[in-house]
Amino acid sequence: MTQPKLELTWIGKSHRPKLEPRILLEDPAKSHHAATRVTDHDQFDNRLIFGDNLLALRALEAEFTGKIKCVFIDPPYNTGSAFTHYDDGLEHSIWLGLMRDRLEIIRRLLSDDGSLWITIDDNECHYLKVLCDELFGRQNFVANAIWQKKYSPQNDAKWLSDNHDHILIYAKNKNSWRPNLLPRSEDMNARYKNPDNDPRGVWKPADFSVKTYSANSDYPITTPSGRIVNPPKSRCWVTSESKFKELLADNRIWFGETGGNVPSLKKFLSEVKDGSTSMTIWTYQEVGHNQDAKKEVKEFNEKTVFDTPKPEKLLERILTLATNAGDWVLDSFAGSGTTGAVAHKMGRKWIMVELGDHCHTHIIPRLQKVIDGSDQGGISKAMDWAGGGGFRYYKLAPSLLERDRWGNFTINPDYNAAMMSEALCKQHGYTYAPSETVFWQQGYATERSFLYATTQNLSFEQLQALAEEVGEHRSLLIIAAAWRGISGEEASRRWPNLTLKKIPNSILHLCEWGKDDYSLNVANLPMAQPVDEPTPVGRASARQVGLKSDPQQDNTSGTQASLFGEGETP
Repeated sequence: MTQPKLELTWIGKSHRPKLEPRILLEDPAKSHHAATRVTDHDQFDNRLIFGDNLLALRALEAEFTGKIKCVFIDPPYNTGSAFTHYDDGLEHSIWLGLMRDRLEIIRRLLSDDGSLWITIDDNECHYLKVLCDELFGRQNFVANAIWQKKYSPQNDAKWLSDNHDHILIYAKNKNSWRPNLLPRSEDMNARYKNPDNDPRGVWKPADFSVKTYSANSDYPITTPSGRIVNPPKSRCWVTSESKFKELLADNRIWFGETGGNVPSLKKFLSEVKDGSTSMTIWTYQEVGHNQDAKKEVKEFNEKTVFDTPKPEKLLERILTLATNAGDWVLDSFAGSGTTGAVAHKMGRKWIMVELGDHCHTHIIPRLQKVIDGSDQGGISKAMDWAGGGGFRYYKLAPSLLERDRWGNFTINPDYNAAMMSEALCKQHGYTYAPSETVFWQQGYATERSFLYATTQNLSFEQLQALAEEVGEHRSLLIIAAAWRGISGEEASRRWPNLTLKKIPNSILHLCEWGKDDYSLNVANLPMAQPVDEPTPVGRASARQVGLKSDPQQDNTSGTQASLFGEGETP
């Protein structure tokens, strides 16, 4: 019998917002670049986006789908505590819905060899794990790394002292994704010695026995001192006897300084991997703790310090494992800007999104210091950081359509012709690239398929001229206010190389127009309301979350397997 596929479910899960793909408007006054190039690897095309992060992620899709190597997010933990910079107490089902909407776009933005890293605490970690299994595929779960965020116990803790956070790690495609190695430490290299003055350099002894038993590798060995030794009980030697003799002849077997010890295999430092494999326990000595992070924030803003910033060494560890120089890194919950600061110092290209005022009070001042070289905290000294590069500051454009005084949708008067063309290109999946010589080539889908947007009322003669200029081997999507002298149906028959659409009517159904805030700020959101959805037997209440069976894979039952019994709360 086929096992049912379980998925996380919650009230309102079936609702998905119809996001408007906004355009991004640069504010050069807030952008910042170094006065001179410091190195050949300086990155200048980094992006700081001010606005709702769900709309910002949607805005990035057209250009960055499949191009982001690493996404790191530190979302609100939904603990019920009120933080200084955002309210972190969303009703459980709303939190899951908002995370789902963002993670779906993040997955599309990731490159095939990209990875997602999410810091989260115990309150939502395990629900988030199941949600990510559903979105990314359980087979693409890499690991749950544990970060020791505090270095001492909380003596006022009511139950146990919470000293760690989780870092959930997912690959876009685990089969093709591999983490980089961590740099070897001095302590690791110090374990290698050369007591026998081997000309191949320093080495360290490794166990010559293994657990997996093979009769072919179970034989006695006579040491140089004349002692006969056998493998430990239930184990065998690493190699066959013939291979052992080859290693012995090559001076790769060590019997101790007196020649009477159990044999060891000599591992030369020159032959080991140029780095070490990361473990899943990350101590504060390795990657820093909360107090380190707060000190780093104070360097550029002493007045308001985040409650839960992340230390630069933690982001350095993640970006070392997940990226190489020149790769794109995305953080859509930018907070105090640690991700961008670390990525910048490490020579990665970055995109950060932040809606709160701290985008201007924390992130911009921090990045200015990084670029100018005056930020010597965090990982700066380890990176030998001297400044350089820059970033562009963007804000989300207003909605393309707005209601007039009679309640009808019309083109937003804040939009000029270029903005409207770019927005309509995004709406229809075209790349905005206005030609300098051909006025109707404002965007393209292929090298023979173009888009032309105008608020004009086009005449029959104008359409005829466009059709002739486009020619029979190209096509043109025309989005106009109206046209005269011919119906749309007749135009399609007369000019098969033209497709005509009217604005705003042709795009009214595409998006939720005029909605600017999909944020995780509970003050801006209603509590989840019951919706008209089928209620399976055993369904959790409106404030509950559970696991349900996939009806396409479960032919034995139409009921839902709930995480909680009736009346229980998560």
